[in-house]
Amino acid sequence: MKFDLIIIGGGLAGAALSVALRSTRLSVALVEGHAPKRLGGWDSRIYAYSPESASFLREIGVWDRLDPERMCRVARMDVRGDDNGRLTFSAYAAGLSELAWIGESSLVHVELWESLRRQHNVTLFSPVRPLALTCTEDGATLHLEDGRVLSAGLVVGADGRDSWVREQVGIDSRVTPYDEQGVVANMLCEHPHQQTAYQWFRDDGVLAWLPLPGKRVSIVWSAPDSVATSLQALDAEAFCRRVGEAGSNVLGKMALESERVAFPLRLMRVRQPVGPSVALIGDAAHAIHPLSGHGINLGFQDARVLARLLGALQPWQPINDPIMLRRYARARAEEPFLLQYATHGLNRLFASRNPMARQLRNLGMNLTCRLPVVTNMLTRYAVRGDF
Repeated sequence: MKFDLIIIGGGLAGAALSVALRSTRLSVALVEGHAPKRLGGWDSRIYAYSPESASFLREIGVWDRLDPERMCRVARMDVRGDDNGRLTFSAYAAGLSELAWIGESSLVHVELWESLRRQHNVTLFSPVRPLALTCTEDGATLHLEDGRVLSAGLVVGADGRDSWVREQVGIDSRVTPYDEQGVVANMLCEHPHQQTAYQWFRDDGVLAWLPLPGKRVSIVWSAPDSVATSLQALDAEAFCRRVGEAGSNVLGKMALESERVAFPLRLMRVRQPVGPSVALIGDAAHAIHPLSGHGINLGFQDARVLARLLGALQPWQPINDPIMLRRYARARAEEPFLLQYATHGLNRLFASRNPMARQLRNLGMNLTCRLPVVTNMLTRYAVRGDF
């Protein structure tokens, strides 16, 4: 079966790329092992969607179909250090409508797939797994486990940080394990969060509370392996008490509303996200520490840029045009690099137990907080990518 483009991985980034190509002349095959399902309760996998990601999802017809009762606007962020350091960011003060939107992964994922199922130029291969992939300058051939064979001019790997595509085509990755785990859960709070996201840099990791509708928050505790293991071993009541105390009980008593999930954290970079007839997007191209909350936003911007480049190809240009692929690589070089190493640097800085480092990092937070012009510039750059 012949297509113009094969996308391997139907997660958020891969599905978004497929939908973004809906008005092009390209025929697209999307290969995915598991289709998303609409959940009955609250999904424990929560993302902070940036205004730029919201704009992209609106462009492709998805954002306005999301249930607003399951999304929460972030109006303010309160960041606290480990020695009385404090830094606050305000959407209003920076002249922004919001800092981010907090919502479930499955909420967006299901809507993307609803769009895919109505899309005339996309053929879904799901549930099925890839078996073998060959990429040359002339194109790509993909063998599926069910015996079907697909061919295309270009393959896009959107299959996550342990990318099968990346391994098959020999794109080297550099992995730096943090020896940490992200412990996530949704919780009910005694007091309203007032659309405020909280983050604490602590001796036992980085704790974030992301506001959800009502008196709910999603917590992400990026903790050393030993701490994460102990958190997972606590019963529900003790876990809630530990999380509340770690956050100075600013939202009162807390109760679990979802299961706890833990996943290992690591930094992953590739030298180039492209090769002969192949391109990587999302976590297949870059893995980042969750303390910045930008992981999925990088994936959406990968999809946005690649979709624009593919849509701009002239009829006489091959879809695996090396010049186009190099343009994609250049366009997506700076933002992931800056965010990866900014978050990596912050993680290493606050992991240091050196008393001088502790004093300096908290002093820096307090000095920045006393300079509203600087704080607002940082806010606008983090949200929009410009000052």
